[in-house]
Amino acid sequence: MAAKRTVILGVTGSIAAYKAADITSQLAKAGHDVFCVMTRDAAHFITPLTLQTLSQHPVTVDLFEEGEGDWRPSHLQVADKADLLLIAPATANVVAKLAHGIADDALSTIALALRPEAKVLVAPAMNGKMWLHPATAENVQTLIKRGVELIGPDKGMLACGYEGIGRLWSVEGIVTRANQLLS
Repeated sequence: MAAKRTVILGVTGSIAAYKAADITSQLAKAGHDVFCVMTRDAAHFITPLTLQTLSQHPVTVDLFEEGEGDWRPSHLQVADKADLLLIAPATANVVAKLAHGIADDALSTIALALRPEAKVLVAPAMNGKMWLHPATAENVQTLIKRGVELIGPDKGMLACGYEGIGRLWSVEGIVTRANQLLS
């Protein structure tokens, strides 16, 4: 097995957020240190306690949560040691924040504070109309030009009742690609 690598798993407010539990579990079983960062909206779909239990690390939800006795902000500490930032699921909102450099929560701030050599993998999950909107398409192109890799979205039945593009890529596919990027 390769050396232990550090993964930040960003979880956003998509119905697919529950799949972050499987992603966390599989990455941890592969021997990686997984630090989960959730948007406040993600906490409506899955609890921080679930991800904390699976990752065996505290979960960051609030930008101003700080560890005891440490002078450096916790979001900067985790950004400094990350080998991979994986955002799964990534909403249209978070894709837009990444494209425009908006840092108004823990996840978007960590994304801006990453070490330059850290890789970024984004797995979108949203309504098909959102995915196909010209603003989202432009944001995706901006991220690709910056070296961000996207995986998905997939086609199928969406939580909103529509059939089409927008589903989160398979957990197995996301974990496989993350492991490839970490090797």
